[in-house]
Amino acid sequence: MITVTVDLKQRSYPIFIGSGLLNQPGLLDPYIEGRDVLVVTSESIAPLYLEPLQQMLGQSRHSVVVLPDGEHHKNLTTLNLIFDELVAQRFGRDCVLVALGGGVVGDMCGFAAASWQRGVDFIQVPTTLLAQVDSAVGGKTAVNHAGGKNLIGAFHQPLCVLADTDTLRTLPERELSAGLAEVVKYGLIKDAALFEWLESVAGKLINRDSPSLGHAIKRSCEIKAAVVAADEHERGQRTLLNMGHTFGHAIERCAGYGTVLHGEAVAAGSVMAATFSMRLGWISEADVERIKDLLVRLALPTQPPGMDAEEFYSAMSLDKKVAAGQIRLVLLRAIGDAELVTNYPGDQLLQLLREQLN
Repeated sequence: MITVTVDLKQRSYPIFIGSGLLNQPGLLDPYIEGRDVLVVTSESIAPLYLEPLQQMLGQSRHSVVVLPDGEHHKNLTTLNLIFDELVAQRFGRDCVLVALGGGVVGDMCGFAAASWQRGVDFIQVPTTLLAQVDSAVGGKTAVNHAGGKNLIGAFHQPLCVLADTDTLRTLPERELSAGLAEVVKYGLIKDAALFEWLESVAGKLINRDSPSLGHAIKRSCEIKAAVVAADEHERGQRTLLNMGHTFGHAIERCAGYGTVLHGEAVAAGSVMAATFSMRLGWISEADVERIKDLLVRLALPTQPPGMDAEEFYSAMSLDKKVAAGQIRLVLLRAIGDAELVTNYPGDQLLQLLREQLN
């Protein structure tokens, strides 16, 4: 087992990464012993991993909420299923919520924990690659609104993150690729050596080589932990973690939530951001082609589905990074070096959208 620490002083917490962690009795005891526990999971994950997690809970009184699968269920209506169970079980402020599943489950469980009786503890047990390398770490919790992705949420850090790499064996191929999009993002914004390593082991990652996936998870968590420790509430460098996301969230919304997976949208959005960076004279066409080639080898899209450019621009304008009406973009100075940009030509952005979306 590898442990990466998110250093937030008194609120620091470990990320446990390894094989067979859901079969290690006592690993969660320091966080749950003697407490009421609500496990939040999903229809596809419960049959696979709920029983071993319940064994880890030992004698703690616990209840379970099984949410419907899919990004299109990540809303306030579904969120109320969690609150309904907390009310029914009369769980108080000393309870702990446990998110067992992918990014949707983790985001919703975390937001419920942030809101229930003004905030209770929660634990992340991510079962998808995307959640293990990104969404389960850092304390961002939210639900979607018809107007945009993750518009309703809170910063609420978990007590710990338990990433059992064995859960990736049952992950559909498309979901595995979607998670790798976030690993590519870390290389693009912070670590050129990671990007080069991904180029060298793309085939191994797609074929679920355990050491390669383990290193990808570890390095991604190290990068994110360092960024979160320096900028927990996204007032500075943490915005760089949104590379590809301003475009990607608009892709998800305009295509219809669940039609395009989050990681797929981030992959296409990263190419759009890289292409715009090239047009501003920051990176070369060869750099853009390297990014596209890696994404293709990881079975990821390099362009969005066709959609209306003006509608897409409107969706981008609801992004959480918008300030004073200006859409701020994370762009590349080089592979491994990203920057948050506001002073770009707006007409060039619209031109890019019209070309990429048609």
